[in-house]
Amino acid sequence: MKSITCNLPDSLYDALQKRVGTDKSSCDHVVSQALSQWLGKSIHTLFQVSTSAALVEGLYQGAVTVSRLLLHGDFGLGTFIDLDGEMVVLDGRCYQISSTGTVGTVEGERLVPYAVVTRFNAEFLKQFPQLDSFSELVSVCDELRDSNNVFYAFRIEGRFSFVKTRVMKAVPEGTGLKGAASQQEEFLFKEVQGTLVGLWSPGFAGSFSVPGYHFHFLSSDRQKGGHVLECKALDVSVGGCAINEMHVSLPETEEFLKADLTRDPQDDLRDAERNHES
Repeated sequence: MKSITCNLPDSLYDALQKRVGTDKSSCDHVVSQALSQWLGKSIHTLFQVSTSAALVEGLYQGAVTVSRLLLHGDFGLGTFIDLDGEMVVLDGRCYQISSTGTVGTVEGERLVPYAVVTRFNAEFLKQFPQLDSFSELVSVCDELRDSNNVFYAFRIEGRFSFVKTRVMKAVPEGTGLKGAASQQEEFLFKEVQGTLVGLWSPGFAGSFSVPGYHFHFLSSDRQKGGHVLECKALDVSVGGCAINEMHVSLPETEEFLKADLTRDPQDDLRDAERNHES
């Protein structure tokens, strides 16, 4: 983040202070938004539906429509009511990967219980002839990150020698995430072109986000996908951007409003969202 000092006419200064008070936000935020619009330079912002703590406690009911979700981002991931499959948002379209392995687009009025999206625009891009494992991919992304204290989005394109994925099955209402993860289906795809949609969240965000890396795969023909467990790829392009702002839309359902979300969700998240097997 950079700091600047400048002189403003009294009228603009007064208007700025009024806007800060009206929006109940900081001067930095209002000025950044104004400059973003004037200069045509987007600010990377995460829009999240619900929290990881709510997922851990089994709150999987619909909170936000897909159409509203896509107003806030064209790139991201999530899940569906009752954990019915994995979500990939790519190039402005929302896809559902079901536990049978089929992939389909999702209608705009469909409700979702949890998702995270952003408007993706790569700030850095690096090419690799080959990445031999998921752990090597993580090491590459670690090298491209400048901070452990902001969020990152990663878009990885390549020819995948293999991709191992898992897809959640729909579960009865109230089933905890750890129990739901034991019912997942696993798939192995070989020699397939595709994209990894990834997000990295800092450790301090564990009470409302999934800490660390979280990647979903979608093939170029939009026929295969899932939550990534392991992979190997050739001709790999790794693009990404840092994200300094986040907006969380909390559900207004009775179940969410009355739920006890004080328990630390990180152990259950690590078990359920494990990205590869040792």
